[in-house]
Amino acid sequence: MKEIDCKLLVIGAGPGGYVCAIRAGQLGVDTVIVDQGKPGGTCLNVGCIPSKALIHAADEFHRVKQMTAGRSPFGIKVTDTSLDLSAAIDWKDGIVARLNGGVTGLLQKARVKIVTGDARFRDGKTVEVETETGQQIIRAENIVIATGSRSVELPNLPFGNDILSSAQLLSLRTLPSKLVIVGGGYIGVELGTAFAKMGSEVTIVEATSQILPLYDLELVKPVAKHLQELGIRVMTGAKAESFDSSTKTLNIKTENGAAEALSADKVLVTVGRRPNTDSAGLGELDLDMAGHFIRVDERCRTSMRGIYAIGDVTGEPMLAHRAMAQGEMVAEIVSGARRSWDKRCIPAVCFTDPEIVTLGLSPDEAKAQASGLKIGHFPFSANGRAMSMTDESGFVRVVARADNHLVLGIQAVGSGVSELSSGFALAIEMGARLEDIAGTVHAHPTRSEAFQEAALKALGHAIHM
Repeated sequence: MKEIDCKLLVIGAGPGGYVCAIRAGQLGVDTVIVDQGKPGGTCLNVGCIPSKALIHAADEFHRVKQMTAGRSPFGIKVTDTSLDLSAAIDWKDGIVARLNGGVTGLLQKARVKIVTGDARFRDGKTVEVETETGQQIIRAENIVIATGSRSVELPNLPFGNDILSSAQLLSLRTLPSKLVIVGGGYIGVELGTAFAKMGSEVTIVEATSQILPLYDLELVKPVAKHLQELGIRVMTGAKAESFDSSTKTLNIKTENGAAEALSADKVLVTVGRRPNTDSAGLGELDLDMAGHFIRVDERCRTSMRGIYAIGDVTGEPMLAHRAMAQGEMVAEIVSGARRSWDKRCIPAVCFTDPEIVTLGLSPDEAKAQASGLKIGHFPFSANGRAMSMTDESGFVRVVARADNHLVLGIQAVGSGVSELSSGFALAIEMGARLEDIAGTVHAHPTRSEAFQEAALKALGHAIHM
């Protein structure tokens, strides 16, 4: 093959990588992108998109089951229900395929050259790619490392057979009768909820004292309550020891030393993700590291000239939309623009039931930075739209400075609150004060009114409570 010379080479076609390549192409930068799989990375192919599709399918089935049981408040009655998981998986795969094609089309429209294969660095300017037709050498003035992350594998529970990663679980075509989930973080709770709604008997085993340990207890309580209503067993302060494939039992030990064997057709391990910094021959480079992550500055530059890193390989928060924003920024920097990373907040969404959204500082974090706070808390049980949709659980909470009312953080838990996250983020990014939110006319009846009411509550005069 002929060697390829380009101004920008992007290694990894996940959310950060493909956005970087598309934006660079739009700006007229001669760009090549390399990935060994389909465009979209983990998020599009085996993560964010397929998991949310399956969660939605589970929600729909659960609603119909409630109608069959005569529990519909609307008087709707259904005589029979069944779930064809294989058909649901086909539907999910169809969505992924459409998005794969869409990303490929956008890359081609931006005149980005796509090379499929396994990339490895030779040096700071040269990469070799093993493709189906042989080795391809690519030389670039600038290189972006966007290799993403992967599920953490436990030494005592290696992936394979009945021990599954989240990606493997999302491809099952037969519903497991008994599913045990090791790890009660957002991935474990999201998927555990979905499979319980589809009919699996689900147990969640979490080593810390609460599920969703990265969220404060007030936000977690509505989720924990719904898990109990779904019949999901939650074991906190418990660790998985081993799996006996012959008896299909997972052996666990609780914090007080007691042992228990849990029956499990399948075991899902969701104990975190680690960056793919041991791939692509990164060992050939002299990069400064921050633990397992690549150290970058405010322009996503690494310690080597002309090499950038974006997304999960650069640390927390390991979120697709953070990677996308970094990718867009780096593309513009390579094109000659003056840009730097200056984000006041990055939304984090947990697609549990109910959903959780957090932005900016929590009350405890804000207390460490401000001498006084005003906190407004408005429940969805006082919101007309929530009542009319028969889902009143949760609330919106606004955290602001007491002296000048600058909003420092916004948190919410409730049905569909993920769709409010952009408005929350805009408020913090633009430096909104409580009066700005309270003085903005919010459409009625909508759940977004709870945002306005929370600001009013912080100011001392909520209207509807």
